[in-house]
Amino acid sequence: MNDEKKYCEDLITRRRLRTREVMVGHIPMGGNHPVRLQSMTNTDTLDTGATVEQIKRIAYAGADYVRMTTRTLKEARNLENIKSRLLSQGYTIPLVADVHFNPRIAETAATFVEKVRINPGNYGVADVNKGNFEKVRHTFGQLLTCLKNHNTALRIGVNHGSLSRRIMDRYGDTPVGMTASAMEFLRICRDENFHQVVVSMKSSNTRVMVQANRLLVHEMLRENLVYPLHLGVTEAGEGEDGRIKSAIGIGTLLNDGIGDTIRVSLTEAPEREVPVAAEIVRHATSREASKIPQLQAIPIDPYDYRRRPTSATGQVGGEKPPVVLMKEGDANVSQQQVQPDMLLAEDAPDRGGDFLPRILPHQKWLNTSGAEKHFPLFFSIRHFLDSGSALDHPCFIQTDVREMNLVKQLKDQHNAVFLLQAVSRHPAAEQRRFVFALMEEGIDRPVILHHKYQEGEAESLMLKASCDAGPLFIDGLADGLLIENEGAVGSDKLLNLGYGILQASRSRIFKTEFISCPGCGRTQFNLEQTARRIRERMGHLRGLKIAVMGCIVNGPGEMADADYGYVGSGPGKITLYRNRQVVKSNIPENDAVEELVKLIMFYGDWREENE
Repeated sequence: MNDEKKYCEDLITRRRLRTREVMVGHIPMGGNHPVRLQSMTNTDTLDTGATVEQIKRIAYAGADYVRMTTRTLKEARNLENIKSRLLSQGYTIPLVADVHFNPRIAETAATFVEKVRINPGNYGVADVNKGNFEKVRHTFGQLLTCLKNHNTALRIGVNHGSLSRRIMDRYGDTPVGMTASAMEFLRICRDENFHQVVVSMKSSNTRVMVQANRLLVHEMLRENLVYPLHLGVTEAGEGEDGRIKSAIGIGTLLNDGIGDTIRVSLTEAPEREVPVAAEIVRHATSREASKIPQLQAIPIDPYDYRRRPTSATGQVGGEKPPVVLMKEGDANVSQQQVQPDMLLAEDAPDRGGDFLPRILPHQKWLNTSGAEKHFPLFFSIRHFLDSGSALDHPCFIQTDVREMNLVKQLKDQHNAVFLLQAVSRHPAAEQRRFVFALMEEGIDRPVILHHKYQEGEAESLMLKASCDAGPLFIDGLADGLLIENEGAVGSDKLLNLGYGILQASRSRIFKTEFISCPGCGRTQFNLEQTARRIRERMGHLRGLKIAVMGCIVNGPGEMADADYGYVGSGPGKITLYRNRQVVKSNIPENDAVEELVKLIMFYGDWREENE
């Protein structure tokens, strides 16, 4: 058990956390089994035909399990019809019922499906909020008995934004509170000798999601309750943003061997989630055995974000936001709306050339007119040491983990910025180890991550780069990012990817952040179309966080740190929020987007696109 605990907390060695095996129908998870994939229907669960057809598409896309919203007893009973029709057509994919609030619904659903998901933040909501936990224990025990009788598994699904009032009052809306909520219910499972349990710790905030899962693993190991983990970033959104955010949150944990099943939550057709999930799993788990020198203890707290303190060097490090670099030739940057902070270049600019500072090979820099505007590049620490340079001007040193033993020789070099490359198939671990070596030596020089790929498709590049670079930004260990790619991916995509990784890891906000759920049977308006309209209308409001949520079950909670919220409150009705407070209720759907614009204007947060 001590080895397991060290493994989960060293952030260097990728060795998968060994969890209990749990049977979900005929498909097991945990233990030595592959990371399982799942999605969730967005049809009305009472519409048997539509739900069955969507489940078939999800199964065909490669999902191992599929979940359905189950709001009422009538829907719970209809699960039998859905399952029966699937079986008659040869589909045996295990089904999961998603239940909130009502324990009777969970017990009814348990008789028909292979797994039931409950949220400890609202399970028997009156009792859990009032602190009547003995009543909750009794009610939950009845569900466990029902699950045992029908060989049905359970997911304890904790959501960052929907903790019970009792937990919130004691711990706040924090990873610690999420962990406390999960552990209360896991201890009841242990006391009732029920172990067909899966746990999830979800948030739309990637940092919170990672920290909560790490903390839960720590507590489960401490109490010898090591159940499989379901990973997901809630309300990740659509398009590039949803994919980058999901890959960073899920990929960070998979990189470290945590996670037994995943769901990528996109505001798109549910079957489109599955290939994205599969690609994240393929990349984040295909890591070679790490041969990186180990540490007795890591120099950071993996449960609490703190950016690594560095001294500002030029425009990098210190209190400055992380920078985004591009390699010259990847773009005509003057034609792009978003600009990189610097260019990695082979030569000085032509007279009258672009205005961006360049990082040039040292010898080229020495012979460059106006060199003070640019920066010299050394191709290794050894190159820098052999050059005998002691520059008063900021300089960049290209290096990797193989030169880690040389970093102590740079302790008195106060103008260096490391351009840190990866040389193995586990870049997050080796780059973390290099940064930890700097911290061990008390070297506070900034670090820019430099990743190279050969991808022909933008989505594959997006997912791989997010899995590789995201973990270091989640832990505050990097001060910038440079992504290169040899392949048919446009320069605008490369630049947006770099900034997107910083935004999704909460390291640098460069545009509006949209938090939108994938929709489910509770959604009673066209969520995907509405999310697109809001993005088009408000995508220029840099720095604002706007949530588009399908319903009031998870909506107000999961948009916990959004500035404004657009939440379905009934058929064709929308409620608008500001900072989690209701401002306007039951607005007709056709008017709601413009009402949201007026609300943002009223509070002084609106600006025109050309401002």
